[in-house]
Amino acid sequence: MAAEYEASGLSRQEFCDQRGVPLKTLARYVTRSRQERNGNDGAPKWVGVEVAAGDGNTGELVVILGGGRRIEVRRGFDTDTLRRLVAELERA
Repeated sequence: MAAEYEASGLSRQEFCDQRGVPLKTLARYVTRSRQERNGNDGAPKWVGVEVAAGDGNTGELVVILGGGRRIEVRRGFDTDTLRRLVAELERA
């Protein structure tokens, strides 16, 4: 079902409406499918972290991702916005 959805080009809602499938059911299948493709058995994965001295112009926290992408969080950041961002990144 996950492969059908991903190949369909439809939104989750459209796909579920056409097939009479609850959104939560599709979400569960898509999550499992992605975990299997990524070799993720659901267990947390550890990543290397390097603590470096800043130059005074960087944020309080910087996460550098593949492809040159980065997330920079400065003092006083909005935690709810960061949570939503991380949730969206995890879905990708």
